[in-house]
Amino acid sequence: MPADAPTILATSGGIGPGRRTRLRFTALTDYAVELSGVTGRPPRVCMLATAMGDDKAVLHYLTEAAQVRGFVPSHVALFPMPTVDDVTAHLLEQDVVWVFGGSVAGLLAMWRLHGVDEALRTAWQAGVVLTGISAGSICWHAGGTTDSFGPQLRPITNGLGFLPYANGVHYDSEDQRRPLLHELVGTAVLPSAFATDDGAGVVYRGTQFVEAVAENDTAGAYFVERRDAAAVAETALDVRRLLH
Repeated sequence: MPADAPTILATSGGIGPGRRTRLRFTALTDYAVELSGVTGRPPRVCMLATAMGDDKAVLHYLTEAAQVRGFVPSHVALFPMPTVDDVTAHLLEQDVVWVFGGSVAGLLAMWRLHGVDEALRTAWQAGVVLTGISAGSICWHAGGTTDSFGPQLRPITNGLGFLPYANGVHYDSEDQRRPLLHELVGTAVLPSAFATDDGAGVVYRGTQFVEAVAENDTAGAYFVERRDAAAVAETALDVRRLLH
């Protein structure tokens, strides 16, 4: 059962340390599954770790975490060659596509090289929920701030553009993120942006923002816009807490 509209949950969370496993999926990922509308069977979740170079250990830990959470996991790796014959067909069989963090610049390059960008667009438009953390959040947008090129953050401006906004991640935990996003929006290098603290996410239906959510009781979400040539405004959004 696909979501009733193209849906993206872009986050700075959804995964954390496990108790008996290296990683575990957390409430933001559970909410992505809920948004997919799947009922009566385990949710099918395809994990993409392209931004980590399809590291086999990372894929193992993600698969392990998905199994513990009761998901039916799969993945698409692109190194040394794509692991499925038809990426679009595989993604259309999923309820959720979950994208791990790492190098968003590398992720975008590899996706475009292998046509994964268009496969994801097709899946999104068909109601497969797209979600992920960090690079797996920025990628759906026009761009954002990234450490893909080194520890000094730089802009990324060639995101997939499914959403017409920029995206800021790790907004409260990495000192360079907020001021650089303000600068890039203020100089029109990036369009208006939605940003998330660690543990928060923003939900879009189609290309419209519909809500901010968080898996802890402190994470915030924000909208950053250029008001005129001299001013950038940041507005704190109402955040619904996904606390159990």
